[in-house]
Amino acid sequence: MESANNTQAQNMRRYYKWHAAVYDATRWTFLFGRKTLLHHLPTGAGQFVVEVGCGTGHNLRLMARRHPDWRFAGIDVSPDMLAQASKATATFSRRVQLFGQPYGAGAFHLPEAPDVILFSYALTMFNPGWEAAIEQAWQDLKPGGHIAVVDFHDTPAPTFRWWMEQNHVRMDGHLLPVLEAKFRPVWRDVHSAWGGIWRYMSFVGQK
Repeated sequence: MESANNTQAQNMRRYYKWHAAVYDATRWTFLFGRKTLLHHLPTGAGQFVVEVGCGTGHNLRLMARRHPDWRFAGIDVSPDMLAQASKATATFSRRVQLFGQPYGAGAFHLPEAPDVILFSYALTMFNPGWEAAIEQAWQDLKPGGHIAVVDFHDTPAPTFRWWMEQNHVRMDGHLLPVLEAKFRPVWRDVHSAWGGIWRYMSFVGQK
């Protein structure tokens, strides 16, 4: 399994080496529901929030602007994406730490137990590794802490599913049942996109 996880991380590094520079300019056509999910995060004072698969730092920047008393950590295996995230969060560098590490099954030790762990269009690309990442999030969170996920859900179109697989995305509705079994659901939603060609899901759950 360790070899498979290493191969997965290498695949992500290669993939995002060419996508990092244009990611924010192009992915708005796909990555629906991110801002809505951020509005459903718990709003306690002084929270420590970890985003796994933080990419270009889009979410970290939005959260840091909105919550000046929160602290953040972003984790990603792609150095090219983290370079973009470093630029995006430079204004908040005293409150935002970035780590170039895989996540799951004890692969990374957080500096402290987080109040929230966020996965934004990340888990469907952890193949293998999505189950280990969810389990690790449960282990890492404080008692009563929250997991927040927005991601691709499923598609009735075989051709679209195949095309997404070529871009390392699994779309067969596998995340939501596991999240609902592992965490106490606080909020969930499933929405159609592109006229029903595919659906995306949002979930906030409590440990």
